[in-house]
Amino acid sequence: MNWNFYRNFRFAFRGLKNVFYTEKTFRLHTLIALLVIAYSWYQGLEKIYWVVVLMIIALVMSLEIFNSAIERLVDMLAPRTHNFAKEIKDLLAAMVLLVSLFAAAIGFIVFLW
Repeated sequence: MNWNFYRNFRFAFRGLKNVFYTEKTFRLHTLIALLVIAYSWYQGLEKIYWVVVLMIIALVMSLEIFNSAIERLVDMLAPRTHNFAKEIKDLLAAMVLLVSLFAAAIGFIVFLW
């Protein structure tokens, strides 16, 4: 296979390592994801519910990475506190919060309803 293919994976794993060690909320989401996966295994979920649970976990964690990346970009472009920079960060945090709340609601439906 092409060497660039393997190198791109190395970059991606380096990014995951970076976000894991620098972002407390990503570590929290990782812990919650592992607990949800363990509970799903314990409950013996059907395949369709596994798909739903894993897609929701991927969505929440991907948005957390996106949030972290854009926040860093905003910090770089607007090092001093700027109203728009604060607003952008607040909007990004709201995005992750909203998806996390809906993920919890979906978890409630899958596991308890």
